[in-house]
Amino acid sequence: MKNTRKESEREQIWKITLVVLIVGLGLLLFKQARIFLSGILGAFTLFVLLRRHTYRLQEKIGTTTATSIVITGVVLFIMIPLSLLVWYVINRIQNVDWSPESLLEPARQAITLIQEKTGFDILSEKSIGFIARNMTMIGHQIINGIGGFIANILACIIILFFMLSGGKTMEKYLASVLPFNEKNKKEIVERVHIMVRSNAIGIPLLALIQGLIAFIGYLAFGVPNAALSGILTGLCSMVPVVGTMLVWIPISIYFMALGLWGKAIGLIIFGAVIISQSDNLIRFILQKKMANTHPLITIFGVIAGVPIFGFLGIIFGPILVSLFLMFLDMFRKEYLDGETGPGITSQPSDGSEA
Repeated sequence: MKNTRKESEREQIWKITLVVLIVGLGLLLFKQARIFLSGILGAFTLFVLLRRHTYRLQEKIGTTTATSIVITGVVLFIMIPLSLLVWYVINRIQNVDWSPESLLEPARQAITLIQEKTGFDILSEKSIGFIARNMTMIGHQIINGIGGFIANILACIIILFFMLSGGKTMEKYLASVLPFNEKNKKEIVERVHIMVRSNAIGIPLLALIQGLIAFIGYLAFGVPNAALSGILTGLCSMVPVVGTMLVWIPISIYFMALGLWGKAIGLIIFGAVIISQSDNLIRFILQKKMANTHPLITIFGVIAGVPIFGFLGIIFGPILVSLFLMFLDMFRKEYLDGETGPGITSQPSDGSEA
């Protein structure tokens, strides 16, 4: 009896030690791989979107050939266009005069004009100078991030190739590691697949549509660099709450500073009525078509995900929130309501199915 207890204690200590080693080494590897986190998450996103089609193709023409064809398609139709878009934006940013004087002048004009009309000083010179310095820093950070972007693109392609070529084996291993019963595993995999597909397709599609709508409006109102402004509007549509206002409101203020009140008021109306409302309409349609996700999950997910995952937090932040709520619901059904269906239970001690 005493020997059995000692063996049980040793086994418990070994389990705890093993868990500590796994968690410790996992955190260490995660810390070292953070620089490639965008590439890793990008590869996972593309894997979720392409896995089924790749598996079917592998059955017909072989694993290596099928995977190579899919990777070539990813490079030609996703990576190259994305790289060209980033190159265009960075090239336009490089041509901007980032000196504080040039950045301050339109702001000074706008503040002086508003002061003359209303007698209200919105911002002091000190505050404007602080904003201009930060804009300069942001511009330089964007330009300096080219190297990291290229490294993550290469990492994404390499990781995606191995994920697709050994995908079935990887999925079986991960399924064996997850501490859930079979029903829960299927539910989790399905939820992740739906959320990744919804965000990875829906968010860029929304950005593209809003960017095109904004570009047409900017051309009509004579906005300088209408193409760049349209691209930035599409990108800002991914930002929760404020969204596209980050672009068309500063442009409207710029028109006010130049005394072009007709264009300024027209652009404000266009932005508030057309751009912003199209965002709500398109987002509603896409959510209903792809994944009926509550808007609050998306908002809080993006807020929580971007600091953790960077730009791809727009996709994986809502997934984290959705999984948290799903696990909470599993816990409630299994341990609070006494239901046995979708709980976080493993099999009974005799090894039979629950």
